[in-house]
Amino acid sequence: MSQHKIKSHAKLNLALNITGKNSSLHKVETIVAFVSLHDDILIKRIKGKKHIISFTGKFSQNISKNNTVSKLLKVLEKKNLLKNEKFKIKINKRIPTKAGLGGGSMNAANILNYFVKKNIVKTSKKELIVISRLIGSDVILGLNSTNSILNINNKIRYFKNCQKIYTLIVKPNFGCSTKEIYSRVRKFNKQKYNRFNNKIFDLNYLKKLDNCLEPIALSKYSKLKTIKLFLESLSKPFFVRMTGSGSALVAYYQSKDRCENAKKKFNKKYKNYWCIASKTI
Repeated sequence: MSQHKIKSHAKLNLALNITGKNSSLHKVETIVAFVSLHDDILIKRIKGKKHIISFTGKFSQNISKNNTVSKLLKVLEKKNLLKNEKFKIKINKRIPTKAGLGGGSMNAANILNYFVKKNIVKTSKKELIVISRLIGSDVILGLNSTNSILNINNKIRYFKNCQKIYTLIVKPNFGCSTKEIYSRVRKFNKQKYNRFNNKIFDLNYLKKLDNCLEPIALSKYSKLKTIKLFLESLSKPFFVRMTGSGSALVAYYQSKDRCENAKKKFNKKYKNYWCIASKTI
């Protein structure tokens, strides 16, 4: 049976704000972009009684058996949407884990999109949102890998033809626990991202915003603060900001040359830290 290859792009929270908490979940609004950095996913129908899920690549270690992909398949089977079909799914992990880049969530979202496009799963848009939320809060963002704003009511607005931004993404040799970082949130803010036009993705506008989880992560991990200060000194980025709950930090540039030059300088100083120059898609 034929094998299909799909890309699962990394997600960046250009800005993130928390306005409150509803039961066990925080009310989050965020401005999101996707970058050229991606995982590769191979999907193939198989004959057998069980799905086969495997991970390869630099960031394939320590991925739980109860991961976003296995959760997705369980949810689809419980809803009888896979019609007893079984799949072999192999994921080459290029996106680091515990980085705030949404690697696992985007894997699940892109596999779900593939099933829908191939008419393997037939369901409504409303049900797709329900399925996404059963897997993880970020999965909904990956159903359409384009610039978007998620508001506090979990509604998404999409934006096309936005300015492309060059990004230097770096991750130290430790990760941040999403659960732990969110558990330390003590302050809520007013809603900020209610300006629905492409100008919100302009670097000058984004520079004025922030990620309210960043001070929490920086206070817990002093190394992150040191890395951020160093990134701010490299080739004049527009700004440097943590994505998601960390631990990845991102320096944003208008120029590819400046971004690549910053990468060389970062690699020279932090030889054991992962970094990549990428670009929004």
